Amino acid sequence: MRIAVLAHLHHPIRSPYAGGLEMHTDLMVRRMVRIGHDVTVFAKAGSLTSGTLVPLLDEGFDTTVRVPGDIHRVRATLADAMTEACRQVRAGGFDVVLNNSLSPVPLTDLRSLPMVTVLHTPATLTEVLAVLDDPAWEPPEHHRWLSVSAANALAWNHRLPNISVVPNGIDPSVWRSTVPPVPGRAVWTGRITAEKGLHLAIPAARAAGMDLHFAGPVSDPDYFRQQVEPLLGPDTLYRGHLGHHELPDLLASGEVYLATPLWAEPFGLATVEAMALGTPVAAFLTGAMGEIVGPRAGDLAVHHSVPALSDSIRVARGRDRVGVQTWSRRFSADRMVASYLSVLRKTAERAGTLPQPGPGWTPLGDQLTAEVRDTIDAPPTGPDDDGSLVLKTVQTVR
Repeated sequence: MRIAVLAHLHHPIRSPYAGGLEMHTDLMVRRMVRIGHDVTVFAKAGSLTSGTLVPLLDEGFDTTVRVPGDIHRVRATLADAMTEACRQVRAGGFDVVLNNSLSPVPLTDLRSLPMVTVLHTPATLTEVLAVLDDPAWEPPEHHRWLSVSAANALAWNHRLPNISVVPNGIDPSVWRSTVPPVPGRAVWTGRITAEKGLHLAIPAARAAGMDLHFAGPVSDPDYFRQQVEPLLGPDTLYRGHLGHHELPDLLASGEVYLATPLWAEPFGLATVEAMALGTPVAAFLTGAMGEIVGPRAGDLAVHHSVPALSDSIRVARGRDRVGVQTWSRRFSADRMVASYLSVLRKTAERAGTLPQPGPGWTPLGDQLTAEVRDTIDAPPTGPDDDGSLVLKTVQTVR
């Protein structure tokens, strides 16, 4: 297939990734290209991708809003760049579009094309909601919708029809380490912002008698200075913004990984990465955490409090690391991409944009396609205990 991928334009797609969305886009494109698909990626300049890159914004363009007046300038620049991307997509003769952008522009500018939009966030994107909530807007005939978790789909299902759930996946070959767990060490990774809850992870680890090593980009310097720095001490160590060649050793070194989202976490890739290294998880029961962290993989704190999390730390650190690693295998990049390709192919077929294959043609690398295609319109279900993945569909009445 000839696939156009619309990326989120705030950050380049390259390691060390600014966040899970950038990593997800890179992993997905690499998998698709590797199995023979022709993928063009519309992304910020400075991105490194195995697809054909179409740079849309200068790498130095800062999307950070520091004063209220900046928000209009930033939004206008991002909208202009995405409008240009959509113009090129319309002229490009693509079979199908995969929209990973979080932008409202493709929802209006690409109405006539087959497109699959992945819902990576809760229903909090003001500009996107303005489009969807317009009484004159109707879902285009050949647009499909995927969510990264069932919890996240529920936040959108009164606005969009038939949202299928495809959990995010990781490349297990990347998440390997020979570093043994360090007794008494907890680890935390992610964007350092208030909604990620580092300011609760630090005292919770301390209350459980553990040191905490943490890593990630300081995406909110004011938060770091005001709420994190005062908590630091000899039992805490900030390891910086680590790339994927360094993160596995940090995650493997923990007796327990702390996942502390204070928002409706749509998925939680860092949590899966930790589990892939056998590190059990103590997490706040928020958003998709209940879908990701099974009883074999860790423990969930029902309340967003230091005492509740410290209790979960004590429980989670006793989980069997082999069992944790086994649980993580259900979140496979191969399964995720096979599911995406199945939906993309079906969307293009229904729109009539996919060329008819020649004699003897078989889909390259779509090992799970038949299995997944059979489940696209099936009743809601979930991963089996052996880790096999099926699509779940959230039915919506509009």
